[in-house]
Amino acid sequence: MIGPSPNPLILSYLKYAISSQMVSYSSVLTAISKFDDFSRDLCVQALLDIMDMFCDRLSCHGKAEECIGLCRALLSALHWLLRCTAASAERLREGLEAGTPAAGEKQLAMCLQRLEKTLSSTKNRALLHIAKLEEASSWTAIEHSLLKLGEILANLSNPQLRSQAEQCGTLIRSIPTMLSVHAEQMHKTGFPTVHAVILLEGTMNLTGETQSLVEQLTMVKRMQHIPTPLFVLEIWKACFVGLIESPEGTEELKWTAFTFLKIPQVLVKLKKYSHGDKDFTEDVNCAFEFLLKLTPLLDKADQRCNCDCTNFLLQECGKQGLLSEASVNNLMAKRKADREHAPQQKSGENANIQPNIQLILRAEPTVTNILKTMDADHSKSPEGLLGVLGHMLSGKSLDLLLAAAAATGKLKSFARKFINLNEFTTYGSEESTKPASVRALLFDISFLMLCHVAQTYGSEVILSESRTGAEVPFFETWMQTCMPEEGKILNPDHPCFRPDSTKVESLVALLNNSSEMKLVQMKWHEACLSISAAILEILNAWENGVLAFESIQKITDNIKGKVCSLAVCAVAWLVAHVRMLGLDEREKSLQMIRQLAGPLFSENTLQFYNERVVIMNSILERMCADVLQQTATQIKFPSTGVDTMPYWNLLPPKRPIKEVLTDIFAKVLEKGWVDSRSIHIFDTLLHMGGVYWFCNNLIKELLKETRKEHTLRAVELLYSIFCLDMQQVTLVLLGHILPGLLTDSSKWHSLMDPPGTALAKLAVWCALSSYSSHKGQASTRQKKRHREDIE
Repeated sequence: MIGPSPNPLILSYLKYAISSQMVSYSSVLTAISKFDDFSRDLCVQALLDIMDMFCDRLSCHGKAEECIGLCRALLSALHWLLRCTAASAERLREGLEAGTPAAGEKQLAMCLQRLEKTLSSTKNRALLHIAKLEEASSWTAIEHSLLKLGEILANLSNPQLRSQAEQCGTLIRSIPTMLSVHAEQMHKTGFPTVHAVILLEGTMNLTGETQSLVEQLTMVKRMQHIPTPLFVLEIWKACFVGLIESPEGTEELKWTAFTFLKIPQVLVKLKKYSHGDKDFTEDVNCAFEFLLKLTPLLDKADQRCNCDCTNFLLQECGKQGLLSEASVNNLMAKRKADREHAPQQKSGENANIQPNIQLILRAEPTVTNILKTMDADHSKSPEGLLGVLGHMLSGKSLDLLLAAAAATGKLKSFARKFINLNEFTTYGSEESTKPASVRALLFDISFLMLCHVAQTYGSEVILSESRTGAEVPFFETWMQTCMPEEGKILNPDHPCFRPDSTKVESLVALLNNSSEMKLVQMKWHEACLSISAAILEILNAWENGVLAFESIQKITDNIKGKVCSLAVCAVAWLVAHVRMLGLDEREKSLQMIRQLAGPLFSENTLQFYNERVVIMNSILERMCADVLQQTATQIKFPSTGVDTMPYWNLLPPKRPIKEVLTDIFAKVLEKGWVDSRSIHIFDTLLHMGGVYWFCNNLIKELLKETRKEHTLRAVELLYSIFCLDMQQVTLVLLGHILPGLLTDSSKWHSLMDPPGTALAKLAVWCALSSYSSHKGQASTRQKKRHREDIE
């Protein structure tokens, strides 16, 4: 530091010595604080850069004196920084008078930046606190410098620098009081595992059995020793968060059904588990008392649902015998008083819209009635049945009914009834025009509803347990072989798409020549199975110039004009076909999909046409989503009041999935709970990277944690993320990852405490869960495993 600028060679030696820890941080800080020629800009700048290298991660090795030495050195460095800042501010003031502000302002900004960086670390402030107790006189010097600096900066015109300086001043003044500010002892009130399990079930597994959810929750409660009131509270908290976060449309209805129909049932079963009826109702009451204190959460849920959610929840719990009548009234009164101070809920336009909660609660008994209606003999009054189904199609009725059926475990029998109806209407012998159109409509509505159920709740809901010898219904066959789903690749040349050629020829002739589809004595299942081959013929004719675009338009209008299910079957094949084509060969196939997706504006369509087209479009959009994403094509599906696909396409493009995984886990860990969007991202990553990759990388993240409370939180969160596919993850964890860590001595250092204990705890939790879960309980998302593997 002899000349006007530092000697770069010696400076680089010094930096090297610091990086390789040949010199201690305290000796460097002490040396810096002895330099006091602040007029030499470049030297000061070099010293500030050196401080920058390590000020946010100070440490020392050796005896206790060394630690005290570090505290003292930091104190003198702070004093030096304050003097340096004051000198820069002085020069800035003189520069302003002389009219050359730029250089002085830059140096002042640098000093303040280093001050802020050093003081923003709580650890550094704690070291300064120790030094203050050691050397009271040095602290007095710092207070004087602070006063002097305040006077100089008071007349500073730059507001940003002034506020930065004030902030640093506040931090320094807070140091002497550090010990008097006692942090509240953390009473554990959040249980991220319960929260995540509930969110996972609500977003991905509404149709799952209540029993298995009850067993999973009881296990978490036991493993983590959660007191019952806090356990029930966490369930309600997760439900409200799910309600607030759920995307509009079907997802929101699913969450509403989950919260108000399924969770009360879950609690009824939990009540049976906890011996002593009286105590459980008391615990539920206590949980609600806690819940009512979370006013912002409840207000936000009320705003989202446009009604008093807590009120409906209390009524449901009262009906199920989870709360006594007195408790219900008492809690309702408390919430009512709170709501008077809530932000204004109802605006004029949505005052007359009925809240979803009311609609869902009303849909539940309707499901039972519809199931009874569908049990009747279809041949006796097909028109009556058509009326009931037509009513189901309007507005959001269908999604309401399906959500209510899914939450109460009736969706499987609902689907069965529709499969039987669809099977019954495939063929009618000797019929006249009127019955033929009713039959076509019943076939079409049942087909569309079943596709919609399969896409919304998973195809497992529809597949029946295989009965030996019994004929598989047409819809099941079609769904398994021809329906595109996420992650299912279809072969467009598969025999299922190539039926009897004479049937195909007659269908092509019918589509091409007649002005509209005939209905009388039409075998709808045959038409649905032949349409793929027919589309291939028509596509080839168009590609080779035999048919003009006008003819194609006429044909596609014909396909979707009477029954929408033909269009669905046609697009199902086109989606498989497009995947196999080169980029330049796709245009005509995609144009055909576009043609089939638009509604037909014509007088003589069959009843309920608009309602059917809405469902058809949402089915087509989901079918094409994968292919359109891969081919980067846009098809505008005329969304007529249908919500866009929720949780679709969440991964950021062009980023390695490992980065995405570590990023999202870091965010979740910082927040302390998993939200529904993150659950879906984890799910996508699990499918993309595979179980080993997923589990291995998350375990690496756990082993990086060094603070006890962080590792514990990480274990709770990891366990809940692993619930996405617990059995597979457990097998990989116990079979591959742990043996790898335990048998490789170079990895042993990472198994020290606290992460080592945390990993052991996680392994035990996972093993317990996988082992004790039901034999057939693996949720629809999880692959079934042989029992022996788990044993």
